[in-house]
Amino acid sequence: MQEFSDRWEVDRYLSASGYLGETTRPFFVALPKDRSTVSNDEFRRQISQVDSEVLGHLHDGIKGGYDEEKFKPYIGFCSLREYLESELQKRYKEAAPATLALLEQRCSEVNIELERLDSKIQATSDVSHLRKSAMMHAASISNHVGVLIDGAADPAPEQWGKTTEEERSESGIGSWPGVTVDIKPANAILRLYGGAAFERVMHEFRCAAYSIECPPVSREKVANILLAHAGRGGGRGVAEAAAEIARTAARSWLAPLLDTACDRLAFVLGNLFDIAIERNRSRESESGRKTGDMEGYVGFHAALRHAYNSIIKDLAKQCKQLVRHHLDSVTSPYSQVFYENDFHGSFGSSANSYFRHNQASAGSIWFELSDCGQVSHDERMRDQENIPPENNARQKTPGKGTEARDVHRESQMTVPETPSPDQPCDGVKVDVGPRKRIARIGNRNPEQLMKVHNGGSLLFGNGDCGSRSAYTEICSLAAQHFARIREVLVERSVTSTLNSGFLTPCRDRLVVELGLDLFAVNDEKFMDMFVSPAAIEVLQHKRQSLQNRQKVLQSCLTEFKNVARSL
Repeated sequence: MQEFSDRWEVDRYLSASGYLGETTRPFFVALPKDRSTVSNDEFRRQISQVDSEVLGHLHDGIKGGYDEEKFKPYIGFCSLREYLESELQKRYKEAAPATLALLEQRCSEVNIELERLDSKIQATSDVSHLRKSAMMHAASISNHVGVLIDGAADPAPEQWGKTTEEERSESGIGSWPGVTVDIKPANAILRLYGGAAFERVMHEFRCAAYSIECPPVSREKVANILLAHAGRGGGRGVAEAAAEIARTAARSWLAPLLDTACDRLAFVLGNLFDIAIERNRSRESESGRKTGDMEGYVGFHAALRHAYNSIIKDLAKQCKQLVRHHLDSVTSPYSQVFYENDFHGSFGSSANSYFRHNQASAGSIWFELSDCGQVSHDERMRDQENIPPENNARQKTPGKGTEARDVHRESQMTVPETPSPDQPCDGVKVDVGPRKRIARIGNRNPEQLMKVHNGGSLLFGNGDCGSRSAYTEICSLAAQHFARIREVLVERSVTSTLNSGFLTPCRDRLVVELGLDLFAVNDEKFMDMFVSPAAIEVLQHKRQSLQNRQKVLQSCLTEFKNVARSL
């Protein structure tokens, strides 16, 4: 101020033109030089004295003074205080309606929350209220599990889904038993859950099953099975021995796969509980209402989780029994799996195919041999016992007729040796004294029966000297039978059984099963899930905190109403 001597200089400075803009009006304030600690009243006196000195200097010390009408409201600390107070009052007036409404809303929310906590504390002893809330919560979780099975993308699969490798490691199951190759189903690297993850495991099971072939069988095993069948008679032979080997291999190699599939599927469904909880929480926060407020009841949530896991384990156990039953059925000696190709082909082919199907289906009960071009001597003689001789008018000398020749021919008949897995199919001639009756051969055509009399092997193929050994033939047939068992089991039985055994109960009966487990108990046992000293203490602490907040908000509301009325 000591630098100004003329009015134009002071007016130019006070206008702040050139660097603050036309609409901006600065305030010019001078503070006392005394920086020592003083009281508030003394500081106010000093400020007022400085303002008087500044205005006096501008009025009397400057030649021509200054534009008081224009600049006096912006000079001095008192002017600044008046402006700030008026501006504050103006802002209060503008904000008063919205602020009052907000304070009233906050107070109302706290009051509602306090009422809810009071009712919740009171409900800890109200069994009917707790049952209702718990049943609504369990029903909501069950509905969300069904939605996830049917297909959903909420919550985010990127966060809640799992890849195939993660499912294997987290379930603790690892690779498929007996499978040496690395099974990578479609979409293995995608994070899936629910019905999508279930179907991926089903596809992985199919890949694992079809990667297993009939394992090699030692010659000793083949010999034990084949020789036992030959010793019992009945003509089951090579085909039945191969079928028995295939059935044994299927039971030992496919059964672990079925158990693993059930365990993997149970793990997928078990993961849905946490996802359903998250989905339920998200839906409640979006809608602003809760279907059964179970917050804080740790015992109930633990019981609900345990009940869900128990249901999934029971389903896995039942499914294991069902698929094992299908495995036992398809590997039963009475199963018609090996004859189904003839059955399906008979409808579109000739009558011979229909005849083959009938012959195969009834082979274990009755053998049709009447159309054979050549039958055994005993059968022919028995058939002729009740038929009068025809074209036989000329008597022959005893011992030199047909009977004598038949006896002589039978004594020179080729009889097969005891079969061996490595033995080729050559017959060995031996002299046989008394007549032997040839056992009937199940599922053999007349040409095979002819070869018994002509020196061919009964159990080892077509009687050609260059044919492959019985061991090779049995292994080949066993591999075909094993593939047929695997195909029927995987494509017809297991898929539908696992879908109906796991998914249908989870979609349709989960809420009932949870209700029976959790709520079909007496009041005393039911309240064990809720009456927890720790839970009640948490509720009371939260209630106390809300009461303190209620007092603060109510005090603010009252004070602001008074301020608003005075504005």
